[in-house]
Amino acid sequence: MRLIIGIVVIFASVLGGYTMMGGKVLVLFQPYEFLVILGAAAGAFVIGNTGPVLKQCLGIFSTLFKGPKYNKEAYIELLGLQFSLFKLVQAKGILALEPHIESPETSTIFARFPKFAANHHAVEFTCDYLRMVTLGSNNVHEMDALMDEELETHHQENERVVGAIQALADGTPALGIVAAVLGVINTMGSISEPPAVLGHMIGGALVGTFFGVFIAYGFFGPMAQSLKNIYESEAKYLMSLKVGLLAHISGQVPVMAIEFARKGLMSEVRPTFAEIDQATADLTAAN
Repeated sequence: MRLIIGIVVIFASVLGGYTMMGGKVLVLFQPYEFLVILGAAAGAFVIGNTGPVLKQCLGIFSTLFKGPKYNKEAYIELLGLQFSLFKLVQAKGILALEPHIESPETSTIFARFPKFAANHHAVEFTCDYLRMVTLGSNNVHEMDALMDEELETHHQENERVVGAIQALADGTPALGIVAAVLGVINTMGSISEPPAVLGHMIGGALVGTFFGVFIAYGFFGPMAQSLKNIYESEAKYLMSLKVGLLAHISGQVPVMAIEFARKGLMSEVRPTFAEIDQATADLTAAN
């Protein structure tokens, strides 16, 4: 909805203002100018990015329309999952985790937290590091460094997509100038035509500059920024998971481990201590 509203506002403002000053919308429809700009942009995009990045970019519109998926309820579920896992270890020992981390798809604990269970990367991250703990790795500093390396790699993979879209935004205005210059060259070849015809041709050429700047700063640039915000939201989710796991490994009791994980969250999605206290009390009662 946010994306649709933004698109409507952009078109309403630009086209509305143009028509109010007496402009004719049909003059802006220059398919050959659009072909030059968008075609060249697409070719440059393919040249400038690797296969994995291009493949990852195929899903960006779905990501943009959905927006950030981590709200307060998602974090309450995340902290509740960690509490359940850590409580199990406290009650039955670290080896009690093995059935859950080796087969998370059949785990009764993961099944109680469907949003988390549907997040493949978060599930894999949790199971991998808890498995390492069951195998005897409990050096907090080493685990911290390893987690940081994995999260940084994940961040770089997402940042490649943001960089690709931002490069598209940076280059499109120049491609608009290319289309405009080609339009002027075409116009100069028809210099003997009447002024009315030449005026129409020059106006069409200038549409190239307008269109290049319009889609760069009206769409591609904001798309890159929106993707960056969405990916940062995902990074914060994984960082909260990391902090909770490290607190557990360092010997914190379950309620304190998830408090460590809670404190680093953004204020707009951070559950209160009372909300987490109630959620964990409900989990304890259910058990």
